[in-house]
Amino acid sequence: MSNMSTFSREANAWIDPRGAFGATASWRDGLITRDNLAARPLAAAESYFTPSLPVEVHCHGLGDVDFSNFAEIDLFAVDKHAASEGLLCIPTLYLRQERLDGFVEFMRGFAALKADGQLPFVPAIALEGPLVASFGGTPASSVWAPSKEEWEKLAGCGPLGLVYIMISPDALQSSSYLAAQFTPDHPSLEWIVTRLVENGVRPALGHFAKENPQIGADCIEEVLATAEAADCPHSGVRVVTDHLFNEMPLLIKHAFRTSRARANRDALLASYDLPSWNLKDLHEQVGPVPAAIMRGAHQGRIAACLNFDGEHVDFAIAKRAIEIVGPQNMMLMTDRSDTARLAGQNLHQEAGSDLWYQEQGVVAAGTQPIDQQIANVRALGISETDIWHLVSFTAYRTFFPEIDLGAEQFRLGCQVDAERQRIALL
Repeated sequence: MSNMSTFSREANAWIDPRGAFGATASWRDGLITRDNLAARPLAAAESYFTPSLPVEVHCHGLGDVDFSNFAEIDLFAVDKHAASEGLLCIPTLYLRQERLDGFVEFMRGFAALKADGQLPFVPAIALEGPLVASFGGTPASSVWAPSKEEWEKLAGCGPLGLVYIMISPDALQSSSYLAAQFTPDHPSLEWIVTRLVENGVRPALGHFAKENPQIGADCIEEVLATAEAADCPHSGVRVVTDHLFNEMPLLIKHAFRTSRARANRDALLASYDLPSWNLKDLHEQVGPVPAAIMRGAHQGRIAACLNFDGEHVDFAIAKRAIEIVGPQNMMLMTDRSDTARLAGQNLHQEAGSDLWYQEQGVVAAGTQPIDQQIANVRALGISETDIWHLVSFTAYRTFFPEIDLGAEQFRLGCQVDAERQRIALL
């Protein structure tokens, strides 16, 4: 953090969504660039400015704050911690049915704080669930089938700052965990998606049932078509996803978390022939559900999240997904919690893993902060400009299209230095 009137810094370049510009960039009460003629790649040791901070688009806890119970979240502590790391955080909450009215009140309080110019590093709120077909790491107590009245309350939180709700597109199908809860009075998928989008809430697709992958893929297309037909109050992307490859039916093994699995990793990846993966044949290469997501993202209809801790998804598979979809259509997500407790459950780590686990070996969350994951992506040989699409530019285009990049904040980075400084709210 720095006072604008006294801050001075030099860098080799300025990166924005168009690329890297300028042989020299400096900040002295404003950005100055020279030789600002054309986009160019950065040399290995060059430092640079970027016009925005990284965005934690799916995060379960920062510092000592567990986001599971909204009634106990100290938003000022979250904002302070996010500022200390130089990032924007979208807390991802769980919601039990009996706490719906309390959540609406929480969102009203959040909106009032934002309207008062507070919480600059907490721009929005998100929900994981409750409409979940296969809950995996999502607490079972937060998985339920809202009625029309309850969906109206949830959708009404859009103008208050709720930017997305993770839903399973196939949650209304017979293979869903929730199938027994539905009655003829429950709303259709089309009705749910329409009401959410009309209120500015993005459906975030995830946690698919495994029994019939083609049904899941068909439901993705139904969500996209419905979202595109609805009236929408914002110009950002209308549909996002939970983390790609996790909690969905696959034709591949996407992660190698044990020593036994890692022993077979290279042979399995060779058999997948990753360089041959292409948009046309993805349904046969990775499966109908991830293929539908990747095609929709490539078309700009979806902003797809992908984890880069190396354990949620293998690095080689994650890198190939970026190449196919394009970094402008993807967002890095950490699924991070800094505490060993989530939604009333004690979590633990296992030997050789950075992940948090519930009982029975179910993955609950990640632990790697966003700077570590940025370093992971950099180690894969991804360009700095593409990295910033993944960690910031795509999130801004998706969630905050009204913000002019560069108007309020910037970050100073360096390709080869693990310690990067970020300066915000200048």
